[in-house]
Order: sequence, then structure tokens, then C-alpha cells
Amino acid sequence: MKHFTDINDLDREDILRLFQLTDKLQAMSDKKRAKQLRGKTLMQLFFENSTRTRVSFELAAKRLGATLINVDIAHSSTNKGETLRDTLETLAAMGTDAFVIRHAQSGTAEQARHWLGQNVSIINAGDGTAQHPSQALLDLYTIARHKGEIAPLKVAIFGDIKHSRVASSLIDGLRIMGCHNINLFGPRHLMPDETPALIMNSFANAARDADVLVMLRIQKERMAETETPNLDQYLEFYGLTPERLKLAKSDAIVMHPGPMNREVEIASEVADGPQSVILEQVHNGVHTRQAILHQLLA
Repeated sequence: MKHFTDINDLDREDILRLFQLTDKLQAMSDKKRAKQLRGKTLMQLFFENSTRTRVSFELAAKRLGATLINVDIAHSSTNKGETLRDTLETLAAMGTDAFVIRHAQSGTAEQARHWLGQNVSIINAGDGTAQHPSQALLDLYTIARHKGEIAPLKVAIFGDIKHSRVASSLIDGLRIMGCHNINLFGPRHLMPDETPALIMNSFANAARDADVLVMLRIQKERMAETETPNLDQYLEFYGLTPERLKLAKSDAIVMHPGPMNREVEIASEVADGPQSVILEQVHNGVHTRQAILHQLLA
């Protein structure tokens, strides 16, 4: 594996191997882990805001002993008219081993992969509404830790599916793992035009007997103003409340990729409740991203 740009580049065995590598790296002593990528250089280029993804990749790289550079996009040559391709090729010429790229344009990571070929690894940290493969991996890992085999589960995803690269990547990842019982619900105009999942006509039908509930925020930055729903009433019609959580199985887990808008897509009582694994997702993100870096660069 040279690049990590699309969860669909992996098969079930690839994902299971990454799970095993995640566990192996966690079990290592800090001293041994810090030698794994010594001498490797990683550069992060985030053209969109990020907290969890950027920081977790940074922690993952540093804990494996790699040198990490966060390129300041606001003061980079891209603001002087330099193309992204020229920027990447210039930085690659400095001896970079891998780029972690987040960009508002779908397909950017694949373009970078094409430009740089096999010389440098490209890791997609989110591109437009297309893919967020490392988020999909950490979500699948979290589900597997709680539920074991993923294939027989019912997974319900709620919210702005249309604009969510998290949702599209997770749906793809679930199907790779053999799970086909995937239900979607949210405002009708925020549902995708095409999806292999089932779009349900009510929250209750989507959530009933679910093993996993995934809540998504409204991505106002990716939609026209006329598409934005009334956020004051959103929780009432589309959000996860304690009452709606009772529709799912008693041992169902609640997930959210963040950032959360409390009392919009999820009630605080649920987000902080015993069935929430939201902070565990963040924790697992560091470890699964260590596995990605190790697989590409070690």
C-alpha cells in the first residue's frame, strides 16, 4: 500500500490487517514505538479547518518518531498564485515521504497521487464531499471493538448525508466489511441522490433495533443558504434524544465524527451518556492513524 486516498482501495482483509497493526502498535512500549518511523518526514497541508484529524495525525506521526511539518497554508506560495501541483512537487523535492492533505475540492487527493506517482505517499484527510478514509477506518475499528463482527449489524446514519464525506466513506467501509443493513434519515433535501444504503421515511424506522447510531452535523459551509434547515427545530425532528435512543437496541452505541452541535443533531444527555463512544472515536483516531502511517512508511 503506497497511498491512502479512498477506503474503496482496501478490501476486508486489508482493513482487518490495519486493525491488527493498530493493536500491535498500541501494545508497544513508547520507546520502541518511537523508533518505527525515525528518519521519515511527513508534511500536512490543510486547506480546510480541522482539529481532530490534523492533531491526531500529528500525534500519530510524532509518537512513531517521524518528523512532521505543518505547512502554513495562509502564508504559503499558493496564496501567491502557485498551483497546488507545483507546491507539492516543490515540497516533495525537499525529501518528503508523505503528504496528509485536506481540501475542499473533491478528488484533490487522487490528483496529488497522480502528480507524484510512487515517489511520495498521499494520505487523504478529507476532500470535498467525496472521501475521508481515515475517519472511516477509525469508525470501523471503534464499531468492531464494541460489536465484534461488523457484517450482521444494523447501522443507522442521521443528518446531512448529502454533503458528508464521513457518511459516504463509512457506508463504503461498512459494505467492504460485509454490512449491508445501513439506514439513512434526515431532511429529504439533504439525502444523497444515489446511495447503496436505504433512505428511510422516519427517524423511528431508521433507528429501530439499530446496533450503531451515527449522528452528523449540518455542513453549512458546503450548502447554499436555501438548503440550511431551521436549526432551532432540528433536534425536534431529526436529532437524537434519549427517547429516540430507546428505539435502538439496549446495547447500541452512539457515534459522532465531530464537531458536535449539541442540542441540534444530538442532545447533551445522549452525547455524554453511557452509550456514547464519541470520545473513544477520537482516542482510536490517533491509534488507527498510526497504523496507516506505519503501513505506508515503515
